[in-house]
Amino acid sequence: MSQKIRVLVAKPGLDGHDRGALVVAQALRDEGMEVVYTGLRQTPAQIANAAIQEDVDCIGLSCLSGAHNELFPEVVRLLREQGADDILVIGGGVIPQEDIPYLKTQGIAEVFTPGTPTTVTAEYIRAHVKRKKTSFVQPPNKIAHIGIAVSSIDAALPFYTEQLGLTLLGRETVESEQVQIAFLAIGETRIELLEPLGPTSPIAKFMEKRGEGIHHIALDVDDIEERLVQLKANGVAVLNDTPKIGAHQAQIAFLHPKAAHGVLYELCQYPETKGENENE
Repeated sequence: MSQKIRVLVAKPGLDGHDRGALVVAQALRDEGMEVVYTGLRQTPAQIANAAIQEDVDCIGLSCLSGAHNELFPEVVRLLREQGADDILVIGGGVIPQEDIPYLKTQGIAEVFTPGTPTTVTAEYIRAHVKRKKTSFVQPPNKIAHIGIAVSSIDAALPFYTEQLGLTLLGRETVESEQVQIAFLAIGETRIELLEPLGPTSPIAKFMEKRGEGIHHIALDVDDIEERLVQLKANGVAVLNDTPKIGAHQAQIAFLHPKAAHGVLYELCQYPETKGENENE
């Protein structure tokens, strides 16, 4: 589900009439947006601060007092001063046509005069709002492992241990995923051989389509729950909305392959008391 657009509807200055603003606010709610109304007689500073605190995508300013040329640009200036110039600012109310070009030079994206259908306003907001993109404080720690689907671990192991000289760290069965896993150390990461326990295993279904081979790449991360929230907020498709328990009692979650151009990525957060490569 996409994130809803948040709009702050505000009445700056001494204007004491808000019927039009309330109509617009309700219309935007009917269009599926989240709307915050700040009430009458708000200062530009109050409006800018409220927009930042409410984490809105758009501010709709309404003015009937004739002070729009002073009040509207001041809201934009304060947003820029606080690093929030990604918030779309639009205006409405009794605005003379000759004032609109000036307001646009001052950062007001569009001005909607009386009689403009509310659907036009809503479509403009959808088309022009800059959706905020969250980012991670730091990238994943490392590649935790590379998962390789095999029909038989016993048949595959000699190549890895005898021909590549990798050390077998151990085996584990993860019933929830219907898979048996063999762990092989390679530097700071691992290769994990994945053998399905039955025909309904995700690994079995994978091999039906693609045969044996690389199944996924796992990334060692911190704060897996927060990362999932951020990824979903950024429009990244995930296979797991919340983490589940995998091998080594790690919290795991998979991202949808279409988000990474066909690569299945797994996020892994391991218990603090045990390292990723620790022998069982």
